[in-house]
Amino acid sequence: MRFHRRPESVRALVAAVMLACSAGALAQSLPASKAPPATLTPEQQRFHDIYKELIEINTSHSVGDSTRAARAMEKRLLDAGFSAADIQVFEPFPRKGNLVLRFKGTGAKQPILLLAHIDVVEARREDWKTDPFQLQETNGYFTARGSIDDKAMASSFVSVLGQLKKEGFKPSRDIILALTTDEERGDVPSNGAYWLVNNKPELLKAEFGINEGGGGELRDGKPVLHRVQVAEKMYTTYELEVRDVGGHSSIPTGTNPVYALSAALNRLGAYQFPVRLADVTQTYFARSAPLAKGQLADDMREVGTGHPSQAAIDRLSAIPFYNAQLRTTCVATMVNAGHAENALPQSAKAIVNCRILPHDDPADIDRQLKQVIGSDKISVRYVNKPLHSPASPLDGELVKTVDALTQQMWGVPVIPAMSTGATDSRFMRNAGIRMYGVSGLFTEPSDMRAHGLDERIEVARLYDGREFLYRLVKQLAE
Repeated sequence: MRFHRRPESVRALVAAVMLACSAGALAQSLPASKAPPATLTPEQQRFHDIYKELIEINTSHSVGDSTRAARAMEKRLLDAGFSAADIQVFEPFPRKGNLVLRFKGTGAKQPILLLAHIDVVEARREDWKTDPFQLQETNGYFTARGSIDDKAMASSFVSVLGQLKKEGFKPSRDIILALTTDEERGDVPSNGAYWLVNNKPELLKAEFGINEGGGGELRDGKPVLHRVQVAEKMYTTYELEVRDVGGHSSIPTGTNPVYALSAALNRLGAYQFPVRLADVTQTYFARSAPLAKGQLADDMREVGTGHPSQAAIDRLSAIPFYNAQLRTTCVATMVNAGHAENALPQSAKAIVNCRILPHDDPADIDRQLKQVIGSDKISVRYVNKPLHSPASPLDGELVKTVDALTQQMWGVPVIPAMSTGATDSRFMRNAGIRMYGVSGLFTEPSDMRAHGLDERIEVARLYDGREFLYRLVKQLAE
């Protein structure tokens, strides 16, 4: 067992979050799950229409059209009163458009960035119960690809800015909206947020920004905590390959690439990278412990001290979400082998996706991975190398406003978190913009379906999240 504590800048986060998440919040009663609105207000109806339109434009990489989605959102913003001069659509590649809008303020404060991606992961109709690119509203849920990730926030931002414009709101700071594509493809410098940072940095320069990566947790339909993402793991992908001369399947050999690759993947599947704790991880577990019960609460408190027992680590590691908070993970996600059913395979390939802790050394992870694979006959190459980004400090106006609004709307604590996945925030943080993943969207941990089948969100929770973002943006820009 190897632990690592990081005493640097993130340590200030601990003191700040203790102030932001007052103990009194834990004692407040938790509102029960609500039914969907019986009738929609005019603004809710406009939001619904924007959401539905954006959902039903397929923006997957294979056959989608993000430019069409960006143009549709441009029209919504123009209809709300913005001028054509306020909006730019960039299309580095056909069907791969990005939108940037600037809502001009007085300049009394530095700009704020609202970031959301409009591309989605692939979804096959034959796998889903319903058409993934037709918004379904059944049993109190909205179901569709992108219903959460990330068209909920993208359409919320378009709706919020449209409402503020119609209201004649005069912001004290510029509000920048960036709707990007290719987020779901990882570190793609040729498009999306990465491209905008590298090619149009002046359009995005802001004091801080809001993006996906956070969100609320429900337990039995009741809100219990609201996460704010302040850090995220590094994203990297490897390709493993074994090659052989092949031959006739009636004469098996001992050099079959499928067996060699399978053995390596089995070793990887059984391997656990060392636990390494940073202050953000300790704070997350310490602040979550009062919301848990029994052994789980005790184990969380141990991690919060920075000196957990091996038994506590083992129990938490058995829970996939907590395991991913504690250590770097590498997992096989795709396998391809052989060329004919009656021939010995000439090659076998696998894709291994790694999510590296921000305080781990990628070179050390690379060394461990190759050691676990343990065969010089298996080539290992980067598909994309990891990109490190610093954590955002949990202090300042945004954090105070998020905490106050969370108490008003749900009465639950705000807890800092590290995303186990990757978001576009890493590019902005590396450009000097403090990014925070916070959405006001609450979901049950057992019902997290982003990237999966029948992705969905409760109707009432979607409207609550949109209202939270409206209040948050308005207060930050007053």
